[in-house]
Amino acid sequence: MTVFRLALSELKRMTGGILPKLTIVALVMVPLLYGAVYLYANWDPYGNLNQLKAAVVVQDVGAVTKDGKKLDVGKEVAQNLVDGKKFDWQLVPTPEEANTGVKNGDFAFALIIPPEFSANLASPENFDAAKQAMLTVTTNDANNYLLTSIVDKVTTQVHASVAQQVGQQTANALLSGYGTIHAQLVQAADGAKQLADGAATLDSGVGTLKSGTSELLTGADALAAGQVKLEAGANQLLSGASALDKGLGQLETQTATLPADTQKLSDGAAAVAAGNAALNEKVQGAIGTAGQLDGAVTSTINDRLDALVSAGTITSAQAAQIRSSLAAAATSPTVTDLKAKLASDAADIQKLAAGSQAVADGAAKLASATPTLTAAIAQAHAGAGSLATGAGTLVAGQNSALDGANQLAAGAQKLDTGAGDLKDGSAKLSAGATELSTQLRNGAGSVPDPNDKTKENASNVISDPVKVNSVSQAQAPNYGSGLAPFFLVLALWIGAFMLVQAMRPLTLRALASNAPSWKIALGGWLPFAAVSTVQALLLYSVVKFGLGLEPSHPWLTLGLLVLASLAFTALIQGIVALMGTPGKFVVLILLVLQLVSSGGTFPWQTTPEPLHIMHQILPMGHVVEGMRHLIYGADLAPLVPICLGLLGYTLLGLLFAWAAVIKKKTWTLKTLMPEIQV
Repeated sequence: MTVFRLALSELKRMTGGILPKLTIVALVMVPLLYGAVYLYANWDPYGNLNQLKAAVVVQDVGAVTKDGKKLDVGKEVAQNLVDGKKFDWQLVPTPEEANTGVKNGDFAFALIIPPEFSANLASPENFDAAKQAMLTVTTNDANNYLLTSIVDKVTTQVHASVAQQVGQQTANALLSGYGTIHAQLVQAADGAKQLADGAATLDSGVGTLKSGTSELLTGADALAAGQVKLEAGANQLLSGASALDKGLGQLETQTATLPADTQKLSDGAAAVAAGNAALNEKVQGAIGTAGQLDGAVTSTINDRLDALVSAGTITSAQAAQIRSSLAAAATSPTVTDLKAKLASDAADIQKLAAGSQAVADGAAKLASATPTLTAAIAQAHAGAGSLATGAGTLVAGQNSALDGANQLAAGAQKLDTGAGDLKDGSAKLSAGATELSTQLRNGAGSVPDPNDKTKENASNVISDPVKVNSVSQAQAPNYGSGLAPFFLVLALWIGAFMLVQAMRPLTLRALASNAPSWKIALGGWLPFAAVSTVQALLLYSVVKFGLGLEPSHPWLTLGLLVLASLAFTALIQGIVALMGTPGKFVVLILLVLQLVSSGGTFPWQTTPEPLHIMHQILPMGHVVEGMRHLIYGADLAPLVPICLGLLGYTLLGLLFAWAAVIKKKTWTLKTLMPEIQV
């Protein structure tokens, strides 16, 4: 018995009458009813939201901005919603009526715009009173749970639209303020530059002041040192003046009789000079007379001798002898010494007479000058007294001057220290003013000064800073296309599961034959494979041509569906063949586990950790992933391991069936009368 004859035998049994044929038709339709009908019902629900009635209540009274612009954002929002026709918006006058409509189910939800909506939107103009504008949304999950999520999306769009509109106005005002700040910073920078220039001038002047105070300190120290020396000199002057005064007093006392004494001296000197003059006159006369006398005697003697010779008294020889004797006597040493002594004494007397006369003249002058001298000594004594008094006053004043000089030096020291501190401060002030000017200039350059076009562009960016440039590598065109991979695969599993409700995994006739176990197992699976293939073809045809699903890879999509249906039927047929009726419950459990772990709606990574293992080892999640890649046009690389995995599941199911054949070839009482049969 061949494998195909075993398969045809089971198919003939299933189509032997009208009811079995209808059963096969019903089984073929099961995936279609589940998958296609569900997708049809949910193909594009977001495209029909305009059939839902929603209430909008406008209580906004509007507001006026600082620049006089009228804001009536609430009415604009309501009008935009009505014009957008996303929902069937109904303008309702009061919040109470809208909330009652939501409660009764007349409205899917209600959007209430409060009276202060525009005013709060304009409030950022006053930073201290800024408030958020509120929108109130009333929902009721009793109407539909998903409505809350849908409404959240709508309110998010409304929020973004209003925020962008108002943000643009606020940003425009802010940028205008930046322009004002820029201009003021430029003015401040100019002022800071002037301040820096003045500070630099001040620093230069303070430098000059510091130099002057240093010189003043040096001079004050020198003055103080000089004052010390001057004080010592003043004390010495005082001592000297006192001594001079005392000495002059004594001198004045001792010279009181000096005029009379000098007068007496002058008179005596005059008398002596007169006597010496008279003596000199007589001596000089005597010397002259002696000379005359010597000449006269010589002449007389010579005349007498001549007369005697003439008279013959004496002879010429005797006269000559007498003359010779007289000449010898006149030139004798005694006479010569006497004459020299007399001449010398006459000269001395002459000098004495001249000196006496000079002394007399000097004494006369001294006598005449002595009164003046004594008067001068008296004046000098008086002056010395005054000098001593003045020196005392000078010493006292010098002491005060020394104290003042010391105070001046101390003050100059403080002034120099203060000037140094002032120089440091002025240098810091100059540096700080320069830095302030530089930073203000830089700050002015950093603060934008936009023109109208720039402000418009920047305000648009600020109000809507993020623009999402969506790049979809693979995209489902609508909600139904997004659910199709999951529900197509799920429908095939359910269809395969329904086959074991009407078709036998293994026929008793085949088990009773002598055919090899692998042929019996393969022949038992082929009827399931044939019907499931028809299920897959029919389901794909209806979804593609009836609902309009457009896979990026249509033939590969169909091939993966067929391969999945073969794997599902092999796995289910093998489990039920091996385990019997309990195997149907195992298949049902596997269905439930794959519903929650395959990631058909939410990503499987968001499920609890234990379900991640189910996702990895069970086939449905992998087939859903492969269907997405084929339908949306994503990368085809993951399809290779998915197809290999499905082949593996197919072989695993056939191994289960082969094991079941081996097990059930030995008939027992349970084979004829099973404990439970569903």
